[in-house]
Amino acid sequence: MKMGLATAGSVFVLGAGTSFGSNKNAKGTTHWAFVSDTHIPADVENHYRGFYPYQNLQKIVPGIASASLEGVTITGDLARLTGELGDYANLKKLLSSLAEKTPVFMALGNHDNRDNFLKVFTENPGEKQSVKGKHVVVVDKAPARLILLDSLLYANKVPGLLGKAQRQWLGSYLNQCDDRPTLLCFHHTLGDGDGDLLDVPRLFRMIKPIQKVKALVFGHSHAYGFSQFEGIHLINLPAIGYNFNDAQPVGWVEAHLRNQGGDFVLHAAGGNKDLDGHATQLTWR
Repeated sequence: MKMGLATAGSVFVLGAGTSFGSNKNAKGTTHWAFVSDTHIPADVENHYRGFYPYQNLQKIVPGIASASLEGVTITGDLARLTGELGDYANLKKLLSSLAEKTPVFMALGNHDNRDNFLKVFTENPGEKQSVKGKHVVVVDKAPARLILLDSLLYANKVPGLLGKAQRQWLGSYLNQCDDRPTLLCFHHTLGDGDGDLLDVPRLFRMIKPIQKVKALVFGHSHAYGFSQFEGIHLINLPAIGYNFNDAQPVGWVEAHLRNQGGDFVLHAAGGNKDLDGHATQLTWR
C-alpha cells in the first residue's frame, strides 16, 4: 500500500504521439471530454498567474462542442474559490451551448459549495444516487461506465474525503453492477499529503480486487499525467482555469473508451503546449 501511494502521488506525463483519428468511429467506442478545475468566478475579469478562467472556458467550449461527444465530465473545482452563486451562474452560462449538444456531468471539488451548486444546477444528467450529503452520479455509456464521486470535504480548504457512507455505497454498487469497464471520476489527488484524498488507502483496498474498475480520473493538482496503482490507471487531468507552474498545460482531454482500453488526447489551450495533440493509449487490466 505504501508503494502504491507513492506511485499515485507522482505524475508521469506521456506523449505517445499515436494517431488518434483511427479510433474516432470505431465500433464499441464511446467518445468523451474530460475536463477539470474550471475555477469560474462571478467576476469575469478575475485572474490568477496571468490566466483568466472565465475567458479560458469561453474559448475552449466551442472546441469541445465540435468534437461530437457522447458526454463531458468536469472533475471538480467548478467555482473560483468558495463556490458562490455567481460563480455557478457564470459556469452555467458558459456551458449552455455545450449542454445543448451533449450532457455535462459534474463532480465537486474543494473550491465548490454543494448547496449553491445544486441551487443553480437544479437539473443534472445521469443517474443520481442516494448518498446522504454527497452529489454522486452514475453514467452508463456502452462500452464504459463512469461514476462521478463527491470528494468535497470543506469549501476552500485543500483536503478531500469520500467518507464512509459514500465508500459503502460504492462498494455495494460495484459488487452488484455488470462487469463493463468502470472509471471513477472525482476531484482530489491520490497521494498521502494533507491536501490529497484523505481516505485513499481505504478506496484502494476496496477497488483493488474489483477488476471492472479500470481507471481513476481526477484533477486538483492542475497537472497532466498518467500513473498506475496495481494495474488501475490514474489519470490526472490538466486544469482549465490556470496552471500552478509553467511546465504544465492548460486545457482538456479527449477520450475514446473501449472494452479493452482507451485513447487520451491532450488539447492544450494555454500554458505549456508541447504535448498538444499527443495521444496516450491505455490498456485496461
